[in-house]
Amino acid sequence: QVQLVESGGGLVQAGGSLRLSCAASGRTFSVYATGWFRQAPGKEREFVAALTWSGGTTYYADSVKGRSTISRDNAKNTVNLQMNSLKPEDTAVYYCAVARSRVYIGNWYLSPLKYDYWGQGTQVTVSP
Repeated sequence: QVQLVESGGGLVQAGGSLRLSCAASGRTFSVYATGWFRQAPGKEREFVAALTWSGGTTYYADSVKGRSTISRDNAKNTVNLQMNSLKPEDTAVYYCAVARSRVYIGNWYLSPLKYDYWGQGTQVTVSP
């Protein structure tokens, strides 16, 4: 089991910045990657960004590319998502998730089904 705790959400004006954090504990040796997803009311959960723990490979959704940076604090088993130039359409509940080590092919990181453990979510609200 891996436990995840998100933090850093809140209310910000358009153009502002937030840094979300995802702290992992438990069987973290089994983690291959951490992903961030978001879900707005009435919409499906969508991929935001992901990072592999061993190689540090990063992936971003087109909607946040250039405005967001995903990074890992190895000592703390924490993955951060720095989001800048926030827009009202970024408003959603943001979830972090981890995928365990296994063979992955293609754009696996896009699918919530590829992730094994999820945090409780943190609300991000961007006002116009």
